[in-house]
Amino acid sequence: MLRASALYMVIVVTLIIGVICSALIVTAFLYKSRYQAKFRTDQLQNNLGSGINILLNNRDSSYREGRTISLFNGDADSVTLKKTNWGIFDVCAVSAFISRDTLYKTFSIASGIDSSKWAALYLIDEDRPVSVGGNTLIRGNAYIPKAGIRTAYVDNLAYTGDQNIIGGKTFDSERKLPVLSDTRLQQLQKQLTLRQPIAGLPADTENISRSFLKTSLVYSFGKQVKKIGNIGLKGNIILYSDTTLIIDSTAHLDNVLVFAKGISVKSGFHGCCQLFATDSISVERDCRFNYPSCLGVLRFSTGNTVGLPAKLAIGEQTVCEGLVFSYQKDDKQLAPVISLDKKSRVSGQIYSAGILNLRAETAIAGSTFTKRFLYQSEFTRYENYLINVNIDSRALSPYYLSSDLAPVAGSHKKILQWLEAN
Repeated sequence: MLRASALYMVIVVTLIIGVICSALIVTAFLYKSRYQAKFRTDQLQNNLGSGINILLNNRDSSYREGRTISLFNGDADSVTLKKTNWGIFDVCAVSAFISRDTLYKTFSIASGIDSSKWAALYLIDEDRPVSVGGNTLIRGNAYIPKAGIRTAYVDNLAYTGDQNIIGGKTFDSERKLPVLSDTRLQQLQKQLTLRQPIAGLPADTENISRSFLKTSLVYSFGKQVKKIGNIGLKGNIILYSDTTLIIDSTAHLDNVLVFAKGISVKSGFHGCCQLFATDSISVERDCRFNYPSCLGVLRFSTGNTVGLPAKLAIGEQTVCEGLVFSYQKDDKQLAPVISLDKKSRVSGQIYSAGILNLRAETAIAGSTFTKRFLYQSEFTRYENYLINVNIDSRALSPYYLSSDLAPVAGSHKKILQWLEAN
């Protein structure tokens, strides 16, 4: 005859076995859920990569409005793709989704450098030589006038640089500069002539950020001179002005676009932005524009031969990493002027559709394309003279990417900057 304690032991053992079995079932369920989640995440990552490759290798304009497509397995591999113009670059947004699971990335793209077109110096041929003085350095291939290059004695300075004035191959330049991309110029012209409803920045706001997955956040100041200061602006934000826009050193711009008639950047400014003006851009001393920034003056109007030339002035000890350029549609107008003050530095590209004024101790790590150089001393002006100037294409990072606006851009697109991801 069994004792009551034996029945108790059976119940306990049964309970333990039940708990163990339940734990195994729960463990198997959790493992399966985690496995399925990991499988979906890997699938989404693969789909995301496929979407990125599509945008990098496709120039179909239909992606400007955004498209949702299925990659492989119908609705299980759906991606939404969008590519929009963002100044001199393009910004892409890719979203991959399966049911309620979504991954996305936004990034900017640019072009690799076409080595067959790249040069440290391109000076058009106006039947006169280029002269160098002081400790001038030119490293890299150079396109110069057929009249050649020579040493000069200016401001009590003889040439003290390397015996081989150009540290690279030399080629004969043409009478015109290689042209900028007409497609990109048309896009910039549209932005510069766009008239937006006046909508100022909100008061008492320290920081404004806008995702590139959303529509652009636009602030327009009309004909009112506006000073931007004590605020941080980041991402998908565009500023418009029909007159002068002043950017104070207390403003921080990150990937923001600015379109105005005139732009003034105060001393000490640090940021990454693209500035476009029709009349002038003035940058004071000790500023820094981080890569990939852009400063450009553009004039598309024709027939106006009276007035001041378009000007882009970079102040003393200012650093600009990216593209600095000028463009003018009508050659009969006064030539635009780009000026670099003492000890200023450009890491990237300079494209001057008119005059490039380089002061002593300026440095350009990258490429310089111009119609004419100007050196101005206290007493006189010298055209096509380089005095104590450093132009070194080999000092530029091998990872530097160019806008397709520039004539040296290659056809292959690469990721310039990751902007957002989840």
